[in-house]
Amino acid sequence: MIYATKPIETNMYLSQLKLWNFRKFGEPDDEIDLTKPNLVVDFNKGLNLLVGENDSGKSCVIDAIKLTLRTHSIEWIKVENDDFYKDKNRLRIECHFNSLSDEEAKNFVEWLGVDGSTDPKPNLKLILDAQRTQDRILPYEIKGGPGDDGKVISAEAREYLKTTYLKPLRDAKAELIARKNSRLSQILEGHPVFRDKENHKLVEILTEANNEIKKYFEDESDQDHNGYKILKTLKEYLANFLSAGSGQDTRFHIDDPKLKNILELLKLTLYDERSGLGTYNLLFIAAELLHLKRENYDGLKLGLIEEVEAHLHPQAQLRVIAALENESTTGGIQLILSTHSANLASKVAIKKLILCYGSKLFPLGPTYTKLGETDYNFLERFLDVTKANLFFAQGIIMVEGDSENILIPTLARLVNKDLTAHGISIVNVGGVTFLRYSKIFKRAIEQESIGLSVSIVTDLDIKPEDEGAKKGLATQTKEQKYDGQGVKTFVSPHQTFEYCLALSLNLNNMLFEAIKAAGTEMTEDGRTGKQVDDAWTDFSDNLTPVDLAKKIYELIVQKGISKTIIAQHLAKSIEEKSGDAIFINNLKQDENIDYLFKAIDYAETNNHN
Repeated sequence: MIYATKPIETNMYLSQLKLWNFRKFGEPDDEIDLTKPNLVVDFNKGLNLLVGENDSGKSCVIDAIKLTLRTHSIEWIKVENDDFYKDKNRLRIECHFNSLSDEEAKNFVEWLGVDGSTDPKPNLKLILDAQRTQDRILPYEIKGGPGDDGKVISAEAREYLKTTYLKPLRDAKAELIARKNSRLSQILEGHPVFRDKENHKLVEILTEANNEIKKYFEDESDQDHNGYKILKTLKEYLANFLSAGSGQDTRFHIDDPKLKNILELLKLTLYDERSGLGTYNLLFIAAELLHLKRENYDGLKLGLIEEVEAHLHPQAQLRVIAALENESTTGGIQLILSTHSANLASKVAIKKLILCYGSKLFPLGPTYTKLGETDYNFLERFLDVTKANLFFAQGIIMVEGDSENILIPTLARLVNKDLTAHGISIVNVGGVTFLRYSKIFKRAIEQESIGLSVSIVTDLDIKPEDEGAKKGLATQTKEQKYDGQGVKTFVSPHQTFEYCLALSLNLNNMLFEAIKAAGTEMTEDGRTGKQVDDAWTDFSDNLTPVDLAKKIYELIVQKGISKTIIAQHLAKSIEEKSGDAIFINNLKQDENIDYLFKAIDYAETNNHN
């Protein structure tokens, strides 16, 4: 693929979508209030990636755009009963377009409006307003114009607004084979190369081929090496079957040499036809994008792709999204994609993501969040695939390190709150950079809060001997720093996560044994000085809980034993107690680790607006 050397400025683009009573986006009120859409979502000029859990509205948004604009495919798209919100009898979709060039605007003169800027630019609003009775959906038209009602858009104007669409469960290989009305023939027929239907070079080629075929079957001079005898025999049979004087005759030929028929005979394939569905999917995406690469085309260049990762392994996903992002930048193409892939969500710049959650969509660009430019830069460096699962969660727990990452899910399962089953993602930020990650979920306008529950689990980081004078202020400072718009901080009651475990009378013995097991494992791995040989009774003899906790914590530090390996062994010991009701009850009431259970409980809730 050859890319332009510099970005091409995008002109007309879909800037905003508004929905009323469309599928999941609706309100119980009977009347549609045009001043209060049930969904408003803004789009970037270039790449837009819709991310979110299942049933969060990604397909709904793409389908609303398709219904209003139609696609380059010949598939019939119309409003269905399932498109109406619950029992409502009216729905409305508005698609708003900005930045129309003069060449683009001339196609929509009757329906244009102007924006309110100091340098007014033409804009376009399309309206789909449909109603139904008890037994049928009433006829409706696509309208346009700056007012609430608009005027019917002509068929000619609508041709300039069609989108390129790839459905989610696509059988790419089947779409590229030769057949009547094949998707490949539709793609090619719409390309400017095939504009001249009557005098096209392919028509000439097929006409010549038909002449050669006619000669092959009708040349009596070389009947031993061609099909003359076959055709002669067929004619004799036909003459016997038909009545005398019928005048019927027969011939061999390729179907009528019309361009549409020729294109339906074509098959787009790979040299190695044994290639898998994933490779064919890439070929199909490339073919569909031909619509958006037409030269001197002054219509809408908008591509819609659902589940762009379909049939692609992770590395192929990354290559595809990189290529599409480049096309959106250098080719003046707007793309609206949906994905369930954390792999893709981690690859695309956060500014280009649109988070789908609850009954709203939340663009994550600078205008909409509390993220600053340095925050965006940081997250693009460090928000990898393991952290990007936060975009697909029903609740989030952010932790500082691997120990919490391992043990919190274990504790949650112990009290029948399996994080996976509840759709809660645990995100290890690898330090104390919570503020940058939490800002993803904080909107510039607080009234537009996402409502997703985000628990931040962090250490107090105050030495035990200083807690009396400094603990209250340290806790308050962290809560003020991170809290707000559904984000809530849970600070350890004492120095660190591990120190709190060591203070727990329910866990200190298990923690000590986990330290010994981790030291043995590291020693067997060839790392000297890690072995712990003490017995618990000797190690803990005559020590107060505080002194014992300090001794356990110092053992970890002095021996340099991996906290991650310790956590893994401790988690196994805790899991073995899953049937011990007394142990579980004592653990839930343990004030040293109570903050962890509170963080788990909070992540299960939602709508903290």
